[in-house]
Amino acid sequence: MRRAPEEKQRDPERTKARILQAALEEFAAKGFAGARVSEIAARAGMNKQLISYYFGGKEGLYQALNASWQGEESAFADRDATLGELAAGYVRANSERRDYGRLMAWQGLTDDAPPDPGFADDLRRDVEQLRRRQEAGELPADLDPAAVLVALFAMTAAGITFPQVVRAATGLDPDSPEFAAHYAEQIRRLVTHLAGA
Repeated sequence: MRRAPEEKQRDPERTKARILQAALEEFAAKGFAGARVSEIAARAGMNKQLISYYFGGKEGLYQALNASWQGEESAFADRDATLGELAAGYVRANSERRDYGRLMAWQGLTDDAPPDPGFADDLRRDVEQLRRRQEAGELPADLDPAAVLVALFAMTAAGITFPQVVRAATGLDPDSPEFAAHYAEQIRRLVTHLAGA
């Protein structure tokens, strides 16, 4: 016998996932300040009180998205790969997860998102990892690893942050798999050349 909709058990994990997806789309489209909890709830087809219940409100939702990205990042960012392969992986990830890239771009442009206390620590670890790569000969000794990290962020997100440049320079759609594959390979080669390989 089939249960009536009101008799079905609630699925909190599915509900949270729907809210997170709706929030990702809303924040990617409007940034933290422009996003509205009521719009996120409408996108998710949920009551907005569920956002407070599960995430503690807009800021908690934003922080949950950052944590989600970090979880996904650990799946594609192989720290044992060469720096060129690692950079290419970020190009592909940004292409496949464009809304996360847009979220970060909004954060950079408006500087209005809630602080992520772990972000600076993560970047300092990334700089130290680049310094170790430099000591191993993967980066020229005269480059500042922090500046290299900033440049890598900009390069790997170019398909999101500069779609007009991508279209004009390459004739490719920055949202297309063709651009992602071509650009990832070019970034891999470019970064590999830094080591003189």
